[in-house]
Amino acid sequence: MPIPIVNSIASWFLKKRFHQIELFLKYPNEVQNELLFSLLKVAKDTEIGRKYDFDSIKTYREFNERIPIVNYEEFQPLIERSRNGEQNIFWPRPIKWFAKSSGTTNAKSKFIPVSLESLEDCHYAASKDLLCMYLNNNEDAQLFTGKSLRLGGSKELYKENGTVFGDLSAILIDNMPFWAEFSSTPSNRVSLMSEWETKMQAIVEETIEENVTSLAGVPSWMLVLLNNVLDKTGKDSLFDIWPNLEVYFHGGVNFNPYVEQYKAILPSNKFRYYEIYNASEGFFAIQDQNSSSDLLLMLDYGIFYEFIPMDAYGTEAQIVIPLSDVQLNTNYAVVITTNAGLWRYKIGDTIRFVSLSPHRIKVTGRTKHHINAFGEELIIENAEEAFKSVCKRTSAEIVDYTAAPIFMEGKEKGAHEWIIEFKTPPKNMSYFEELFDNALKALNSDYEAKRFNNMTLNKPTIHSARPNLFYDWLKENDKLGGQHKVPRLSNNRVYLEELLHLNTQ
Repeated sequence: MPIPIVNSIASWFLKKRFHQIELFLKYPNEVQNELLFSLLKVAKDTEIGRKYDFDSIKTYREFNERIPIVNYEEFQPLIERSRNGEQNIFWPRPIKWFAKSSGTTNAKSKFIPVSLESLEDCHYAASKDLLCMYLNNNEDAQLFTGKSLRLGGSKELYKENGTVFGDLSAILIDNMPFWAEFSSTPSNRVSLMSEWETKMQAIVEETIEENVTSLAGVPSWMLVLLNNVLDKTGKDSLFDIWPNLEVYFHGGVNFNPYVEQYKAILPSNKFRYYEIYNASEGFFAIQDQNSSSDLLLMLDYGIFYEFIPMDAYGTEAQIVIPLSDVQLNTNYAVVITTNAGLWRYKIGDTIRFVSLSPHRIKVTGRTKHHINAFGEELIIENAEEAFKSVCKRTSAEIVDYTAAPIFMEGKEKGAHEWIIEFKTPPKNMSYFEELFDNALKALNSDYEAKRFNNMTLNKPTIHSARPNLFYDWLKENDKLGGQHKVPRLSNNRVYLEELLHLNTQ
């Protein structure tokens, strides 16, 4: 069958999904409520279902009052029992796969259960929906005339009890139908290589001769790969290598710091960027418009959503609300109940709603990745927006950064200390610092109040990092590739001190 016909048939098939999407767009609260009671019914005879008597829960209020909110550390004992071969603990069907993630918990590694239902009805369904939305918005798309260059993690076997753990991307690749490999590059063999730097070179060798039409992966690591491709071929533009390249599907980290670097190697106004919001725990939201990076919250993937307003998070005044009670432009911590047996689980992300009809969101950061040492409530979204503004005015480009408080000592005021790796440094660092400080004041009234007349906070201190500092730090900590990323903001100085020390070596 000719490739253009395959492209047309695939487009027609994927667009049929819109009838189901329209259902949760029209009736979001009803769809979520029905989903919650379906999950309770399926899991009523599990150990956790019997403990909290799922069978007798008839209202959301009962669900909210009876079942506790948990983080990974609190749920971990049940997960470890499941990894050791016990069944029917938190989900009635066998859990074979566990997505390994470093996360931001106190545990060195998280092992998130992945059920067959979450694979099929969440992760794979989301991949189809992403294509569905993209094709619906771009009638001229020719994705299926070539291949998608995917950049994922590696996989290891947990051999003692027949369960498998590895990066989520590797689990997805390993379980894809055999025909899916024909539309992707690199091969599964290369994609699942465990040694990151060796794998990177193998991907370059295997993909430069392919007809790549789309890219998919985390922006920071994809940029490393694409620059390696350019170095290998001696080209300045990726279109000189892959002339039919038309879209990059990205997620995992905020894209703003990388935009200009991607535009430099993809110099075309017609090239498109589509953002996704997924994690080891599930696939949550998809960009559904060409003109906006707002993310449509997907409500029929087997995930029931709840939200904790961040202004009371972790306090006695903390409340938990369902989707029906959310408000615009409020920062929320996300709580999920899933078809892999996570019950009222805090994923550690924060979001805000930018639309309620339909429910569209922006990811604002992490519950543990903020600075609030002095009541300033500085979140990642503030930092990213400030950097975007300042870099535009100074023609600077940022590779990576992290920040932490300088704590008060005696009569000394506090401050924020930043270490930034620049691809293109500002010509005047003092001017950059001043603009950045002012941008944060404009974005965050709490920060502005603490900075007023240096009342609580002195102006920020910024260090310029040597080239490859953050890459070397990740390598030293065995965190190259996959979903690993540098912690942006922290209330303690652990990451910053390690990077400052490495910066002097």
